[in-house]
Amino acid sequence: MEKVIVDCSTGEQTVVPLTDEEIAELEAAAAKAEADRLAAEAAQAEKEAARAAILEKLGLTADEAAVLLG
Repeated sequence: MEKVIVDCSTGEQTVVPLTDEEIAELEAAAAKAEADRLAAEAAQAEKEAARAAILEKLGLTADEAAVLLG
């Protein structure tokens, strides 16, 4: 992988390879982003399951609840 360094005063662009440390940081950030995405999806699924359980206890469909809360 490479990065572009731009000298704004001259407009000169230099392409240099990423260091091993920079690559490791990018990979760690990507792994964290994926973990965060999966956690958000799991939380949303849990919330939807809880909502469905409440509606079932009340004997309502999602459409009926929407009308009542609408």
